[in-house]
Amino acid sequence: MVFRKLPGVSASGMGLRLSQKFVFLLFLSGLVTLCFGALFFLPDSVRLKRIFLSKTEVQAVTVGSDNDVREHPKRPGKEQEHLRGMTPAKGDSKQKTTSADHHGASSDAFSFKKFQKCLLKATLGTDGGRPADPQTNERREKVKEMMKFAWDNYKRYAWGKNELRPLTKNGHIGNMFGGLRGASIIDSLDTLYIMGLMDEYNDAKEWVQTSLDLNSNGEASLFEVNIRYVGGLLSAYYLTGEELFKSKAVELGEKLLPAFSTPTGIPRGVINLGSWSWGWASAGSSILAEFGTLHLEFVHLTELSNNPIYKEKVMNIRKLLNKIEKPHGLYPNFLSPVSGNWVQHHVSIGGLGDSFYEYLIKSYLMSDKKDEDAKKMYYTAMEAIEANLVQKSPGGLTYMAEWRGGILDHKMGHLACFSGGMIGIGADDGAPEKRQHYLDLAAEITHTCHESYTRSTTKLGPEAFRFDSGAEATATRLSDRYYILRPEVIESYMYMWRLTHDPKYRDWGWEAVEALEQHCRVESGFSGIRDVYTMTVSHDNMQQSFFLSETLKYLYLLFSDDDLLPFEDWVFNTEAHPLPIVRKSYHFFLSSFPL
Repeated sequence: MVFRKLPGVSASGMGLRLSQKFVFLLFLSGLVTLCFGALFFLPDSVRLKRIFLSKTEVQAVTVGSDNDVREHPKRPGKEQEHLRGMTPAKGDSKQKTTSADHHGASSDAFSFKKFQKCLLKATLGTDGGRPADPQTNERREKVKEMMKFAWDNYKRYAWGKNELRPLTKNGHIGNMFGGLRGASIIDSLDTLYIMGLMDEYNDAKEWVQTSLDLNSNGEASLFEVNIRYVGGLLSAYYLTGEELFKSKAVELGEKLLPAFSTPTGIPRGVINLGSWSWGWASAGSSILAEFGTLHLEFVHLTELSNNPIYKEKVMNIRKLLNKIEKPHGLYPNFLSPVSGNWVQHHVSIGGLGDSFYEYLIKSYLMSDKKDEDAKKMYYTAMEAIEANLVQKSPGGLTYMAEWRGGILDHKMGHLACFSGGMIGIGADDGAPEKRQHYLDLAAEITHTCHESYTRSTTKLGPEAFRFDSGAEATATRLSDRYYILRPEVIESYMYMWRLTHDPKYRDWGWEAVEALEQHCRVESGFSGIRDVYTMTVSHDNMQQSFFLSETLKYLYLLFSDDDLLPFEDWVFNTEAHPLPIVRKSYHFFLSSFPL
């Protein structure tokens, strides 16, 4: 041992006896033990840990939010074994920071493995939702064959385009998505996966990895990009754990944020994804169903990025809607993003209004029934809808009329037929004395929409049907007689089947399958038809992307057991992309077990 020379002491006198050395070392070791004991064995001290831990570790230890809880959640009885062909999620690594970090985003990464622990049931069921009944399983396999047929023809003739034109055997780009491509690919990812079409799913995943360009120029619908692209990518990530889908969803979500740069924070409907000079295609009104159909996806963008700005944007929409006066408690379809006032008093549960109401009840369900604001808004809106819009025809059919400044238009659109399922899933959480009433109302509306199918020649429903001049559930105008492979009626069949297990809903779904096969299936895909009231069908030459995302998925779920995408864990966005319920227990796992 070498000691520093002390003043006034000769070098020869520096030697210490062995006993002195021992006492000194004993003292030194005791001091070190005392210091480290205070650091690691006394109650937790963030200040002390910051001295020794890296910045990242400190954030993981000190993470705290309104969503944190202090007790372990119930875990499923066995580890999830439902991920077909899943490549391990690469890294569960820290999400790259974005330009929005200055809004208070945390650097804590979303952990797919910890998210899975908070699911109550296996996502794809015990056997992929395969029904025990042979006839039902045969019907399910038929729907799967339809999906493969639609997909194979899209791949053969329109790969990379947005949609297939099956008659002319080419692709369609359209102008809804700006410069984005591959809408049918993104919309199909989760459908292919849950059906077990893994070769097709892997082809779609490879296209996303190599060819999905999110920097394309062109004016795009905020609504359509959100529900199809953002929703499709989010769903694909939550089902598979593939980091590719998460990073693409967050990247695209960030490109949507400038749409909210208005005086009120109500987003405009059209944006340019490829330019930072964010010009607007229209200086007109924002549409209720468009700015009201962002909440589910934006909450999940916040979950995945740990950036609160996405949730803040959609909560601001809520705050404004709660402040402004609503005529008779109703929400008109047009709102000025500049003044924050209603532009005209047209109310519809169909087009222009529909999914706003859907996202209120689904926001409540997706929050693990914690979002009381969404719940209150939904049931208050339902009271106003029942008081002003719900009608009974002379023939006994219940329908949703439209409201134009106090005057009823006795018309119901195909789009409004989603409301049977919506009212059904919201029945249990209403006032106890109204729960059966809501379930009955859901069944009545679903029955009316089924009548719009059975009263047509093709057994497919028109775009809109009326209840005036002696007509009931029938299109009276030539412009309303078309069918473009829409899913809303089948959507309500699926929800009502799961809620009641009444076999008529599966029978009605099978009627729709037979009609689709007879009238919409062509040599190279599926096409909409121009007139549901004639057997000499004229096809519109368009296989809509929502046919693969919604219509066929809802049919497949209708003929599957309830444990395939169980409602205890999943809600569907308005494009039928399943998104998981956000449980506080997940945040506990994230903060308690740093990555």
